[in-house]
Amino acid sequence: MYTSTILHSLVLLPVVYGQVTSSAKRGLVYVPNEKHRSDDSIWVANDSDLTWYYNYLSTASPAFSNSTKLQFVPMLWGTSTTFLDEVTEQIKSGANISYALGFNEPDGGGATGGSAIPADTAAETWQREMEPLKEMGVKLGAPAVTGAPNGFTWLENFFKACDGNCTVDFIPVHWYGNFEGLASHIGQVMGTYPNKTIWVTEYANNGVSLKESQTFYNQSSQYFDRIPNITHYSYFGSFRSSVSNVGPNAAMLTEKGKLTDIGSWYLGRSATGNTPHAAAGRSAVFGGGSIVILLTAAWCLL
Repeated sequence: MYTSTILHSLVLLPVVYGQVTSSAKRGLVYVPNEKHRSDDSIWVANDSDLTWYYNYLSTASPAFSNSTKLQFVPMLWGTSTTFLDEVTEQIKSGANISYALGFNEPDGGGATGGSAIPADTAAETWQREMEPLKEMGVKLGAPAVTGAPNGFTWLENFFKACDGNCTVDFIPVHWYGNFEGLASHIGQVMGTYPNKTIWVTEYANNGVSLKESQTFYNQSSQYFDRIPNITHYSYFGSFRSSVSNVGPNAAMLTEKGKLTDIGSWYLGRSATGNTPHAAAGRSAVFGGGSIVILLTAAWCLL
């Protein structure tokens, strides 16, 4: 268990900016781009740090079907009635599925990519679609609520509705904003669920300058790597700056598909010096820092 004093001391440790660091905790929030499929190969390069990925779906992405680097983590995004069958079939076919993620921002609305599910409905769906996976050795992540105060309330209501029948092994965290807010939020999560490990499955400092975005990345990644209780994290930025709705400076790729400094650092490499730019007059297909999920087998950035 981490006390608030220990977490505060970790926040105050000096940050080394632009230092090449390696971490097996890093994963990929996969955002496919049908227009630029070659971007997919960036994340599975031999020298990439990434070890796992999720795509907001129950089935693995074809783009990584031949990759041995990235372990797929399925997600029960909404009130699916086929999730358990689909994950079970993958396991029977030999897929290495050790973890599964719960609902995506169920306390949020559809306009920002939230699944907008009442806590009691989510509890019922969980017991039917997620809980049986425990018998197959799969560790389960709690519903990933937003970083807003109502996220804690929703999660509390979820566990009440479960009445002890929902097994959770770790708590996913989403955060959009500055580092101080992120560290404070994680401290609150750890204080609320002291016996659970943490996965930070979406995070970025949205809509800020390039310097602020890079500073946030360096602060947060080094902070996560210092805390053993944070076992996995995935930066929200695996797309081109021209389609980013968390601001072009948060993206890991430039508008031309080249790794930005943040993207290169995240993969465990040196800075590239590539500056991201926005595309004037173009709207992204995801808003408020979350993907707008289309519940189809194929979805893309147009």
